[in-house]
Amino acid sequence: MPCVADWLNNPFSIVQGIFAQHEPRSDWEKKVTEFFREKLKENNATNWVPSLNDVPLHYLKPNSLVKFRCMVQDMFDPEFYMGVYETVDPNTNTRVLHFGKYRDVAECGPQQEIDLNSSQTVTLERQTFYCVPVPGESAWVKEISFSGVVLNPEFYAYTSASQARVSPSTSYTPSRHKRSYEEDEDMELHPSKQKEQHMGNSSVGDIHGCGEPKRLETEASAGQHLTSPNCSPPLDLNFPLPGEKGPACLVKVYESWESFKVNDILEVYGILSVDPVLSIVNSEERESSALDPMECMDTAEEQRVHSPPASLVPRIHVILAQKLQHINPLLPACLNEEESKTCESLSTTSPYFVSNFMSELSPVRAELLGFLTHALLGDSLAAEYLILHLISTVYARRDVLPLGKFTVNLSGCPRNSIFTEHIYHIIQQLVPASYRLQMTIENMNRSHFIPHKDYAANRLVSGVLQLASNTSLVVDETVLEQGQLDTTGIHNVTALGNLITWQKVDYDFSYHQMEFPCNINVLITSEGRSLLPSDCQVHLQPQIIPPNMEEYMNSLLTAVLPSVLNKFRIYLSLLRLLDYSISDEVTKAVEEDFVEMRKTDPESITADDLHRTLLVARFLSLSAGQTTLSRERWLRAKQLEALRKARLQQQKCVNGNEL
Repeated sequence: MPCVADWLNNPFSIVQGIFAQHEPRSDWEKKVTEFFREKLKENNATNWVPSLNDVPLHYLKPNSLVKFRCMVQDMFDPEFYMGVYETVDPNTNTRVLHFGKYRDVAECGPQQEIDLNSSQTVTLERQTFYCVPVPGESAWVKEISFSGVVLNPEFYAYTSASQARVSPSTSYTPSRHKRSYEEDEDMELHPSKQKEQHMGNSSVGDIHGCGEPKRLETEASAGQHLTSPNCSPPLDLNFPLPGEKGPACLVKVYESWESFKVNDILEVYGILSVDPVLSIVNSEERESSALDPMECMDTAEEQRVHSPPASLVPRIHVILAQKLQHINPLLPACLNEEESKTCESLSTTSPYFVSNFMSELSPVRAELLGFLTHALLGDSLAAEYLILHLISTVYARRDVLPLGKFTVNLSGCPRNSIFTEHIYHIIQQLVPASYRLQMTIENMNRSHFIPHKDYAANRLVSGVLQLASNTSLVVDETVLEQGQLDTTGIHNVTALGNLITWQKVDYDFSYHQMEFPCNINVLITSEGRSLLPSDCQVHLQPQIIPPNMEEYMNSLLTAVLPSVLNKFRIYLSLLRLLDYSISDEVTKAVEEDFVEMRKTDPESITADDLHRTLLVARFLSLSAGQTTLSRERWLRAKQLEALRKARLQQQKCVNGNEL
């Protein structure tokens, strides 16, 4: 039975063993997938797999098993590769079958050549996704460890404190760690340097006696530069948000890739490919295509984007992949026993997680309400609505209308104050992914919100609004000053309004627009009523004015225990995933109640009011751990809405205009 070192450090040996035991045209590929799936389920083995999210690339052993938590930023055209190929020894005429799956280049042994005309050759297809770390992923998602967690470690879906992160592989001494990213890119721009280093360091001989390994690229659609690579600008890793760090990867999927789409969050397990020979092969092809441009229809920019240096954009050949419902490491991937039957999670989870946590839900909600009340300067009503906002999610779509979105406009925030910045910092500590968008004239006019298609490079250029599902977007309108929006600024504001209203972003494909549905929680902080649409406006009424706002806000996070903070994180993520329903009996009672309210005050009670109150009742019920609407929660929702409206009316009378 293979040991951990075999399947973790040298997965190719496992694949080769299974391939050798089965006929090439049989189900050997399924056997490989089943082997690694079972291995990863044993004794929290997923914790032993190094993660590209945590471990620097130069510490990872090439061709070892790695994992990557990522968002699909773009998908390239499918590519063909040699799934099975045959080599021949010209001297002895000995023939050997090899597998090309999970490889970028096809290797052959000493004194061997690939027989491209062999009847045994099997050409297959794979899909390449360009993947980036989840945009706006919170630091605590990466840093969280087993220490201080109140729940059993078996509940973890993944953790950055896994055994794989403790130290670099002892079986591999990194030879690239002294080279910076700039040097790596220089090696790509001057491949002759890399070629000199690469020559002679392999025991695989060439039949021509040159000492360079005999390899052929397995991709049939490899890119080729038409112009000199020295003229190329620095490689753009195409992160949606400014200032993002982490590796971008070309993720090559072999099965069921049609189930993955742009903006999906994936966790993939696969074989890491950072082979320097990729740069050599690409360089040689660029030179040949420059001599005869008609041989290649791809533009130089497309070749550069689709075949970046492996040292900057590594390849992962996927053995197992799963779409993630969430990225909260404190939650299991499967929440109950029924889901566990169909869930493809590789982690050990408990079917009793939900019921166990629900038993302590009430004190967690009370603590969270108190914590947010202090953060909102003593305003408990605003804290109630902030909780409802943070657990809201689009649960269905009726025609074009997204059901469940709950954008809150928190008005009354101090202008040009650090208050909004600290509120965002607190939200950042509670949710797995977030981003603060400062709505200045400069940002509106200069930023690229909408992803657009670059046809010259044949790629989707990211924009700020290309975010993963369940990301919290805090729009800071308190920094908005007088100025003029240009055409870009108007388009950005329009796109932001469409995101809020319809939960969709229209990606720009030059000749047409394509709708991409999303599920983004938007919180707008403003001094008066926001210029943007919202589902609910809550005017802040501070009960305390701290003399030092920064010191006050920092003390809030310092005072809360890590174990309590983790409970808050579980609470907010878990409740978004729960099902909810309204019985026929309660539905009838709500309808009758609405009719009575219309009779009492027909002008102030509209269909929009009913819809908003039902939303408040929904999230109010879920916040208490109830998955059905009760009369008690309906009455409480009406009470909250009455208090909110009365506050807005009061502020309107004070200011003499509408908020």
